[in-house]
This record gives sequence, structure tokens and C-alpha cells, in this order.
Amino acid sequence: MLEKIYSTDSPTGFSFEVLPPLKGTGTTSLFSTIEALVPFNPRHINITTHRAEYVYKEVEGGLVQRQRVRRRPGTIAIAAAIQQRWGVPVIPHIVCSGSTKQDIEYALLDLQFLGISDVFLLRGDKAREESMYQPTPGGYTHALELIDQVNSFNEGFFADGTPMKVKGHPFEFGVACYPEKHEEAPNIESDIRILLEKQRRGAKIAITQLFYDNEKFYSFVARARAAGVTIPIIPGLKPLSKLTQLHMVPKTFRCDLPLPLSEELRRCHTDEEVKRVGIEWAIEQCRDLIAHGIPSLHFYTLSAVDSIRQIAQQIY
Repeated sequence: MLEKIYSTDSPTGFSFEVLPPLKGTGTTSLFSTIEALVPFNPRHINITTHRAEYVYKEVEGGLVQRQRVRRRPGTIAIAAAIQQRWGVPVIPHIVCSGSTKQDIEYALLDLQFLGISDVFLLRGDKAREESMYQPTPGGYTHALELIDQVNSFNEGFFADGTPMKVKGHPFEFGVACYPEKHEEAPNIESDIRILLEKQRRGAKIAITQLFYDNEKFYSFVARARAAGVTIPIIPGLKPLSKLTQLHMVPKTFRCDLPLPLSEELRRCHTDEEVKRVGIEWAIEQCRDLIAHGIPSLHFYTLSAVDSIRQIAQQIY
């Protein structure tokens, strides 16, 4: 399906990413997000996966006990619900972070049963309590290892090497890439080599980490193409909407804010002012990307749904 979605010469497409709802909060907010953005005919909707985290709970006797809690369960169930309710292709994330080989295998089986054949494969983030990424016992260190498991599954083998009696429909997968370099990569060249290897092992598309400087995206794409990357590279975008993001976004996502944008943001005194600037900047960003023939634009929706709706109204 992924290869088919991005094989047309149609105008620049639209897709977006959502988070599963927090445990116990229901689906009302999530479904409202989708209702707001479905009118723009998304090529697909991505659903993130979040690892379980340690929390500390008080127990009898005044002691504190460390427990693992999955705050956002239900990636696969949410993917199925979206596909059934709206008929839009869904791409659930599968991550190394917090997952064992068996966890991944059962996720693939569940998706196969549901008829969902596209996935997005990532290493995922380190746990909050870790200073650097640590693989889960029985899991993986790198996304390339996760890709190998999916490829082996497609060929009819379980994670322990046991052959399946019946192979299901194979998965196609997308991967992540980083226009301004992954925070753990020593240089952009090594990052591009990893992307090239992901392509060699079967990746059909790559979606970037968010960025605000289109020139850095174009430079990254040019260098990737020169290295032999031929798959669609889809820009990941997120309009700024809060005062705190002026400092938080560059730190969290390791991306630079162009000087004209940062200067405009420094003149803002309220979140509403930041939101207005964020929308205006993203509209110009999108128009420039479309003018450069980019096949599709991918939006990260967290705290930005209304902004994305307004942007989409202007460019689609």
C-alpha cells in the first residue's frame, strides 16, 4: 500500500500523525482531531507507540514501589478503529524502545489479523530514567534490527526462526530520517548511510523529524539523493503554538529555528500570538515545499490540531 500511495504524480498530498489517548481518557479528543483533518483527504494517518515507563507509587507502610505503566496503550486498536470508521489508510508505529522480539511479533500478528499491512519502524526514544538509550532485554538496539525481524516475518519465519505454517500478507514499512542529524549520530553523512541501508532493506518512504528551515531539508534531500537514496522523503512539520516552544522545541528535537522566525517569536507575549506566527510561518513553509514538487506533507498534531486545520485550509 505505501508504495502505491506514493507512486502517483498527483498534487502534493497530506498526512498526519496522532497519539493514542492517555490511559483512561477515552477517544473523544482523538476522534475530534481526526474529524477536523479528514476533510483534507489524508493519504494516511500515523499512530504513535509509546513505551511503558517507570512510575513510583506509595504502598502500605509508607514504602514506595517502582512499577511499569503504559500511559498510552492501544496503538493497534486505535489504528483498526480509525481504518474502520474513516476508511483512511493507517500506519501504526512499531518501536524497539520498550519492546521485546516477542512483543513485536505479536503486534505484527495482530495487525495481520486486522488487515493492516503498513507500519512505521523506529528505534524509539530512550526511557525518561535513562541517560542514554538502553535496549530492552530481548529487544533491539537499532531500527535496522527491527527491520530485519519484519523482513523475516514477511518471509514466513517467527523471531526464533520457526517457520510459519501459513504466511500472511507481507508488511510494507516506512522509516524516520533527520534533516538536521539524529542527536546520537556523529555527523550527517553517517545518518544518510543509515537511511540508505534502511532503503536497501526495504523501506518504501522516509518521514523526517520536524524542522523549520526548508533549506536544511533541501540540503539533506540533495545529499541523500547523491548517496543513492531514491525513496520518497516526506517533510515532517509542526506549527509552533506556545511561548515555551521557543526554547523547548530546539532542545527536544535538535532543530534550529531560523533567525527571522525566532525574532518574530521573541516579540510575542501570549500563546495566541505565537500560534498566529506559527501558522503564518508554516503556510509559507508549505507553499515553498509544494513549489519544489515535494510529494506530500506530514503533520505532527500534538497541541497543534487547530493550527494544522487552518494551514490545510490555505494550501489544499
